Amino acid sequence: MPSQPTHAASDPGSPFAGLDLLSSAVVLVDAALAIRYLNAGAENLFAISQRKLLGQPLERLLGSPPGLAAALDNALRTNWSYTGQDISVQRGDAEPLRLDCTVTPVDSAGVRLLLEFRPIDAQLRVAREEQLLHQQQANRELIRNLAHEIKNPLGGIRGSAQLLQHELDDPQLREFTDVIIAEADRLQDLMNRLLSSHSMMRPASINLHDVLERVRRLILAEFPSIGIVPDYDLSLPELTADREQLIQAVLNIVRNAAQALGGRGEILLRTRIARQVTLAKRRHKLALELQVIDDGPGIPEEIRDRIFYPLVSGREGGSGLGLSLAQSFIEQHQGMIEVDSRPGRTCFTILLPITERN
Repeated sequence: MPSQPTHAASDPGSPFAGLDLLSSAVVLVDAALAIRYLNAGAENLFAISQRKLLGQPLERLLGSPPGLAAALDNALRTNWSYTGQDISVQRGDAEPLRLDCTVTPVDSAGVRLLLEFRPIDAQLRVAREEQLLHQQQANRELIRNLAHEIKNPLGGIRGSAQLLQHELDDPQLREFTDVIIAEADRLQDLMNRLLSSHSMMRPASINLHDVLERVRRLILAEFPSIGIVPDYDLSLPELTADREQLIQAVLNIVRNAAQALGGRGEILLRTRIARQVTLAKRRHKLALELQVIDDGPGIPEEIRDRIFYPLVSGREGGSGLGLSLAQSFIEQHQGMIEVDSRPGRTCFTILLPITERN
């Protein structure tokens, strides 16, 4: 049977009460690896009260991360400290926690090991965001130069085709010049769309839910058999943004979800407040979180890491520009887009900083 706790975090007389002052998560275990104490940081990190875990095996809290059990046994036997990096801890149906863990042998009040946990998700996110910013900047420059190089001769091709058309009397031959002109116009429109992401912003105070309702009406008109479910936090403050760019960015993402559903299914639009968020290397107390969730087949694994690249599409006949433009518009607002996808659930998350007003 697991040993019974002798101390509680709420007990001011506990010899471990001072650990509640630490911002990091601390867990104390005895020689049998039974939990004897969790500080407030650990309760917050693992989203559980220590009353449910006191006296329980450590495995009840952490599961069985590879290599951790052997490391703990070794720390008990040799009395040596241990540091583990990027340990994944599963919390029921929630997203796994990715943690660094330091184990320190102690000998006090029946406690043998002190485990200190630090989440690394924020560090990974900042590193990933920085990598994406460099990558997107290179992609944008490449596409912009390419678009200019393609756009310049298109006018000459179209003009020449028009002149040739006027010289042709045979209607069948004119059909060929019609094809040239139509394709030149299509490429011209494609180049304009590639270059439009660099247009000047026109920021103003807007209500995000007005934007979402506009997008919802447009998508329902185009895909009437798809259910679009709003789940709005009506307490959200107004946002300083370019209304048209924001509409286009959200519309591209929601339309992409609707097309992936093949005309049947459900899309959830959820808004919430996010706190203490790092965006574009800046820490923001408040940010607006918009999630676009569909129950479609998911993004094909072979393009999942490249879904925001220009000209990459998971749909036959797709231009591969919708998500790339959406990302560019959101990035101009100092925000970011993340995606998590598996069969049956794809979630695009848009984070936009909320400007603090004095």
